[in-house]
Amino acid sequence: MTTNEYIRTSKGKNDECYTERYAVEPLLDFLPKFKDKIIWCPFDTEESEFVKVFQENNYNVVYSHIDYGQDFYNYEPAKWDVLISNPPFTNKSGIFRRALNFNKPFALLMSILWLNDAVPAKVFKDKQLQILTFDERMTFKGLLKQINFMSAYFCWNFLPKDFMFSTFRNRNQLKLIKE
Repeated sequence: MTTNEYIRTSKGKNDECYTERYAVEPLLDFLPKFKDKIIWCPFDTEESEFVKVFQENNYNVVYSHIDYGQDFYNYEPAKWDVLISNPPFTNKSGIFRRALNFNKPFALLMSILWLNDAVPAKVFKDKQLQILTFDERMTFKGLLKQINFMSAYFCWNFLPKDFMFSTFRNRNQLKLIKE
């Protein structure tokens, strides 16, 4: 196995963190222009909140997951128009390079700490990075403790402006469920 194959297939400790519904819902504000398009969720199963929220709001969704033998680096659905998901944090640059190579709009959830690295500047050198960030940290399903960094949607050709702030509308519902 080459080093590149190892990096692409090995799972980091934060690679299976599942996005809560309240962190997907703000994307609905930006989806009307994609109403007649197909959303591809490439790191998701039918249990994904991305898949559920988009389908409940009458969007056309296709999903794929490495557990189904659909590796993001080698698989692409026959038809899709916009890519939205929470990718593994392992091999971020490879994920974003592939997403940009499709030349289709995307919104991918990532740690805001990635901006401290030189890689985003190189990856987005010829493309305009867009960021949707929030006023508080997200929590993720499957994590035993709170993460210590902010997350944001790193986008291309998705948002109306390059840098936008949003809030979580239904986060209180999560607190009621956990109590």
